[in-house]
Amino acid sequence: MHYTTALPGLIIRDAVEQDVPLILSFIRELAVYEKMLDDVVATEDGLKEHLFGERRVAEVLIAEWEGAPVAFALFFHNFSTFLGRPGIYLEDLYVKPEMRGKGIGKAMLSHIANTAKKRGCGRFEWSVLDWNEPAITFYRSIGAVAMDEWEHFRLSGEALETVAEMCAPENVYPKQ
Repeated sequence: MHYTTALPGLIIRDAVEQDVPLILSFIRELAVYEKMLDDVVATEDGLKEHLFGERRVAEVLIAEWEGAPVAFALFFHNFSTFLGRPGIYLEDLYVKPEMRGKGIGKAMLSHIANTAKKRGCGRFEWSVLDWNEPAITFYRSIGAVAMDEWEHFRLSGEALETVAEMCAPENVYPKQ
């Protein structure tokens, strides 16, 4: 589906399976910006499966400026037990450097906030690297509040494997 915006020349649309190579290229561009390219192990097949397969786990928006793709956003639902309502978590928002300052990021955030509102969500959240001052300044300018009292934790790789095995049935119950 295509969505018009208040910015002439900007269209925001839902990504389709044919966009997978574009999505992966945006992911890599974002990783270069964040100095994390070595961490990108995503593949087109994996993105197809998880974004467009039987069990979709995330949604992607593409922003096009005068017909050319210039930005993407990937988000998914989470749930707040305190609110008793779903929320949306923005995993990535990336605007090509030469297109920044035109309102594209704001338009995409507004679109996702509108989606959250329509879906009855109580929250719209995301994380930002602590050195990314332009993004932090922008987020604060639109009324976003840093959750400084929270620490962000992650298990991945070997640590994820280790914890997953800690309480596996074969490790908890004695074998007879």
